[in-house]
Amino acid sequence: MIDPKLLRNQFEFVKAGLAKRGTVINSEFEALEGQRKTVQSAFENAQAEKNQIAREIGQAKSKGENADALFEKADEIKSRLDTLQQEFTRLDVQIDAILLGLPNLPDDSVPIGKDESENVEICRVGSPKTFDFPVKDHVALGEALEMMDFDTAAKLSGARFVVLRRQLASLHRALIQLMLDTHTREHDYQEMYVPYLVKDSAFFGTGQLPKFAEDFFKTREPFALNLIPTAEVSLTNTVSDMILDESQLPWKLTAHTPCFRSEAGSYGRDTRGMIRQHQFEKVELVQIVHPEKSWEALEALRGHAEVILQKLGLPYRVMALCTGDMGFTAAKTYDLEVWLPSQNTYREISSCSNCTDFQARRMKARFKDSKTGKNELVHTLNGSGLAVGRTLVAILENYQDQSGHIQVPEALHRYLDFKSIGMD
Repeated sequence: MIDPKLLRNQFEFVKAGLAKRGTVINSEFEALEGQRKTVQSAFENAQAEKNQIAREIGQAKSKGENADALFEKADEIKSRLDTLQQEFTRLDVQIDAILLGLPNLPDDSVPIGKDESENVEICRVGSPKTFDFPVKDHVALGEALEMMDFDTAAKLSGARFVVLRRQLASLHRALIQLMLDTHTREHDYQEMYVPYLVKDSAFFGTGQLPKFAEDFFKTREPFALNLIPTAEVSLTNTVSDMILDESQLPWKLTAHTPCFRSEAGSYGRDTRGMIRQHQFEKVELVQIVHPEKSWEALEALRGHAEVILQKLGLPYRVMALCTGDMGFTAAKTYDLEVWLPSQNTYREISSCSNCTDFQARRMKARFKDSKTGKNELVHTLNGSGLAVGRTLVAILENYQDQSGHIQVPEALHRYLDFKSIGMD
């Protein structure tokens, strides 16, 4: 959530920042804020009157004078204060509802643009392989190998699910192990096992609620828990309502979890294969850091995700998302996009974001500043390290041969008892 004080004291600055994202502050906000200030002023004046009357009552009693009129006045002021407090609370609820619908302010370094067509390419790593035969997409490859089964998944669950068999299931597991081993042993992340079902308060903390309620799956009453769309929700919320010691920062957390998304609004997009599914696996990276370290941490986190692509020898590019394409909670985002030969293009495989204090304010996640002794908001960052299904897709397509067999990247050999898929 944007700092309410910043919005009240620097309204035009915030308005301009949000305009870069194509977000217009509801004109109702200014009206409500004006009313709130009026009510606050009236409340403070009434409180001063109450204090004055209390002194006068004390003086009258000490002199043995009749204070009935003063008591009546005090009752009238108390009633007025109660009414003003109720009005103040009502206005605060309405203002908070507006604030909760506003995205994070973009950092000055974020390119301004309306949608993904205006994202900016930062760099490319690796060169796409030139094939001397017609390439197949991952669906054709997986089905020909009889290891990727969408029909059985549809029988079980409907569209946008998959069943993986034998070597592809093993490859999927090996990818997870490679990612976790790399992030814990080389990048010093703490591995976590976290709930896949969480309360509304956790979704609120990381920004999925109230704005994006239709994007996710929810269990029925009496439990009414939410299935996580990413481990970011569980990992980041581990510090909600906490005051950390500054010496504890940074917290670097990673977890492998399934992720569940309704894909509302994406109908007709990527309906073939494993690119966009209701259930998929991901290894998530989360950092909880000192505010002065968050931009440095973003570059590091991005690098941690890139290492996996480099180990697997997959060509990719880094994109700086423009203001119109960033996620709701992000102040800046890099996307890593892997090369898919069948589509002759790069596709997103990781998003790495600095959310600054936006989530921390919602979660009440703080640290005690060693210099001032005050409690300050932490900064939160997250990224995929990587999306497992899309990594599997990229390996199938980039490592295919003319016969439809798949060579397994060397980095995965130690996790598997085979070096190729489909060979007799």
